[in-house]
Amino acid sequence: MDHTHDAAPPPALSIEDRQAALRDMPTYMDITPADLQTLYTLALGHARARQGTARVVQEIMTTTVVTLPPAADLQTAAQVLAEHHVSGAPVVDPTGVVLGVVSEADLLGLVGLPRGHTFRDLLRHLLGDPLPGQKTGTTVAAIMTTPAITVEPTTPIRAAAQLLSARRIKRLPVVNEAQHLVGILARADIVRVLSTL
Repeated sequence: MDHTHDAAPPPALSIEDRQAALRDMPTYMDITPADLQTLYTLALGHARARQGTARVVQEIMTTTVVTLPPAADLQTAAQVLAEHHVSGAPVVDPTGVVLGVVSEADLLGLVGLPRGHTFRDLLRHLLGDPLPGQKTGTTVAAIMTTPAITVEPTTPIRAAAQLLSARRIKRLPVVNEAQHLVGILARADIVRVLSTL
């Protein structure tokens, strides 16, 4: 059986891909057929990476999103995250507007010492003083991170990946022009795209 049509055609090579491939070559050398094949393979790898990150968020986002209302109690929030095997969820109002995000770290911060506090803060806490900036409350609205860091469906994947890395977060709610939730982009979604290149 002929499977030649099953594979996706290789991406077109740009000048930048060729230049990047040349930089990948260890030293200056006369070009032999083997060198040419190596150069082509390197340029093709650069083209595939460029093609993968040139895509936009809406192509890889998850459209079925686990959300929480702002009035949900913290036990409900913990149960929802655990049942759906997610480490965080957008908090949305009844119309679907994203108000913030609640993560496992937000919930864990209520029962322990959150990251970023000093030893002096720990000593004060042990003596009965509240932690500086420690969130308290019994609802999702009281502990959520706000404003939520969001992206639009047309945001390039490369820009979304840089935002996730710079802010050290695991997920980005995807919103339309009216700030209504339309999906969510997780770091795992980007990794999945890069693994298929």
